[in-house]
Amino acid sequence: MGAMNMKELMRLMHKEIYEEKRGLFFSLGGRGHYSEAQKRFAFELIGEHGMRATAKILGIPRRTLQRWCRQYGIYVSRCPSWVREWAKRRRKKRRFWENRGYG
Repeated sequence: MGAMNMKELMRLMHKEIYEEKRGLFFSLGGRGHYSEAQKRFAFELIGEHGMRATAKILGIPRRTLQRWCRQYGIYVSRCPSWVREWAKRRRKKRRFWENRGYG
């Protein structure tokens, strides 16, 4: 077995964390319909990770999450806050290298 690179290790860690969150989500409800506790948990994840990632993490349709948000009047931004910060850093780095003749 070869050494695992950092990217593979991070992917594995995320997978374990997401499986843990999915397990917690399903442990909050009973049989049949989703419970209020499950919906609150989903709303927390949506605020943290965004709509698409939450649907992927929990393994439930994005349309279901969108419907819950409409029912409870929860506004979801187009992208999580960390994306804006990441894009800002990326633009800054790109300008830095363009000023040095790259790109």
